[in-house]
Amino acid sequence: MPVMSETATFHVTLRPGGEGFDCAADQPLMLAGLAAGLALPWSCRNGSCRTCIARLIEGRIEHRIEWPGLSAEEKAEGWILPCVAEPRSDVTLQWV
Repeated sequence: MPVMSETATFHVTLRPGGEGFDCAADQPLMLAGLAAGLALPWSCRNGSCRTCIARLIEGRIEHRIEWPGLSAEEKAEGWILPCVAEPRSDVTLQWV
């Protein structure tokens, strides 16, 4: 597993289709996916609208903001907002 640094890059795999892309540790997952040419759902890009909500199946992320528009229960269930989530390892996501 790569050591986390500002230049670390991690792989993101999407389910169920298996598409994937690389994402820098200091880049939101959403922006990296869009830059890779994927048609992902998005709107606000600031963690408030929930259009991009996805479930973290594997791996670790860190939200750029303390309260990204998710309840504590949703976070515990693995829901994330990729527009404000940065990878801290390789991750697997299931987009809703």
